[in-house]
Amino acid sequence: MTEAAAPTLDRWSGGTCPFGAGWRKVMMWWFIVTDGLLFAGFLASYGYARILAFHWPDQASVFSLSYIAAMTFVLISSSATMATAVWAARERRRPTVLRFVLLTALGGVIFLGMQAFEWGHLIAEGARLNTNPWGDASFGAYFFLLTGFHGTHVLTGVIVLATTAIRSAKGLASSEGVEMAGLYWHFVDLVWVFIFTLFYLL
Repeated sequence: MTEAAAPTLDRWSGGTCPFGAGWRKVMMWWFIVTDGLLFAGFLASYGYARILAFHWPDQASVFSLSYIAAMTFVLISSSATMATAVWAARERRRPTVLRFVLLTALGGVIFLGMQAFEWGHLIAEGARLNTNPWGDASFGAYFFLLTGFHGTHVLTGVIVLATTAIRSAKGLASSEGVEMAGLYWHFVDLVWVFIFTLFYLL
């Protein structure tokens, strides 16, 4: 029993990363957990404000839900291309990695363009951080806060993907580097699923 348990104990005695994860992956997971808690705090605050509001706008009358669904489809599809890029990196298929990383970045750019159009439309309708024409003033504030903060993450992800694509084209990108980019991108996609469900649908 003691001999069988010894290798497991040695992994926690220092000098070895738990579960064989490198320090980059551990740091990425730390970032994802802490950033996820920040998004959770924003969404919880939004839910509280909505419960207290006397007149919360009807999302269907403010947004084109089919348009938002199309945005969601673009981002979810980019998550599938990112998963393919990570698989190709593990299989050392550099041309495939480059192609699917670029496709993922393109999905992010399309999403940002669609979000910019949505912002422009709502601003033209009179939405501001402190007011909007549809009801409770905090509606506009939470819209710009949640979608803007998430959009910043998508923009950061596109920059990371562009850097990964350049490094892959030069033969400098490691499979771990592609996987780190993939972890971040999947996190961004997952956060959008929660925003889409809690802010646009419910």
